[in-house]
Amino acid sequence: MTDLRNKTALITGSARGIGRAIALRYARLGARVVVNGSRSEEAALRTVEEIRAVGAEAIAVQGDVADLEALENLFRQCVETFGKPDLVVANAGVEIVDQPISEVTEEQFDRLFAVNTKGAFFTLQKAARHINDHGRILYIGSSTTSLANPGVGLYGSSKMAARYTVEVLAQEVGARGITVNSIIPTAVEGAGVFTDVPEDHPLRALFAAGRPLEGRFGTPEDVADAAEYFAGPLARWVSGQHLLISGGAPA
Repeated sequence: MTDLRNKTALITGSARGIGRAIALRYARLGARVVVNGSRSEEAALRTVEEIRAVGAEAIAVQGDVADLEALENLFRQCVETFGKPDLVVANAGVEIVDQPISEVTEEQFDRLFAVNTKGAFFTLQKAARHINDHGRILYIGSSTTSLANPGVGLYGSSKMAARYTVEVLAQEVGARGITVNSIIPTAVEGAGVFTDVPEDHPLRALFAAGRPLEGRFGTPEDVADAAEYFAGPLARWVSGQHLLISGGAPA
């Protein structure tokens, strides 16, 4: 089992969904956790309570990653409370799907690129500046960057830049023993636009046909499994890579 005792993890967008699952996993492995959310303070505080219930320390820091002052405050609160982070997960993101490129508005473009591109880029930058040597930096991407599909042109485009940034940053911080990797999930039930999918929704049949392993949606725990691997000693010589979590499907 991965041992994260005496480690500090900062995870953006961790009040719910994938980020919450990673926060709870790291807490169960012994880490102190900085929980971040941009909208619901109540959701962030619930996640903190769940972390404390498993015996780990945690704080909640509100802030939109697209706001660089709020992002800097997030890292500052981490350092002041727990010290420099050992693990940083750039997870915060927003989604729009089933939207043809021909129908994308400027407002939609600006919002997705503000959070998914600018926010992720500067989260990765600040992680490199603040993280302890031999730390682990993770970016939670999207399988839309692995295979082009109609309706996700804006979303996939906004997630693509950080995927490249991971490869460059891995080379820039490697001398410090820091790894930088991406986890690329498929559609994850309980996260983003797939938070509440009825049992009779046609998407379930679609994923049953397209996922060789178990024929289902991904789950936040599937992604947390990968995040545990990258946080542990078995991944100490893996960097600049993108791990697709898709149940055996190409994306």
